[in-house]
Amino acid sequence: MSRIDAIKRHLVEEYELGTAPAELADDYDLLRNGVIDSLALLTLVSWLENEYALDIDAADVVPDNFRTAASIDAFVAAAVTTAKVG
Repeated sequence: MSRIDAIKRHLVEEYELGTAPAELADDYDLLRNGVIDSLALLTLVSWLENEYALDIDAADVVPDNFRTAASIDAFVAAAVTTAKVG
């Protein structure tokens, strides 16, 4: 399973989106549609840290990094690369 598929699966299961992960558009705006609020964002960050062995800095917890499944995937990809280099 690809990373974006795993992220979509988590989003659908955790936030009860009422759709199949494969049907969740990569660019579905989770913030604008009220899926992710401040508490949900903290839960998502915690899951990402555990799932991908990351230490996400508070400065990186900005809306654009968590707006869509695609932006979350891109953020994780960059964070994983940085973690491997650092």
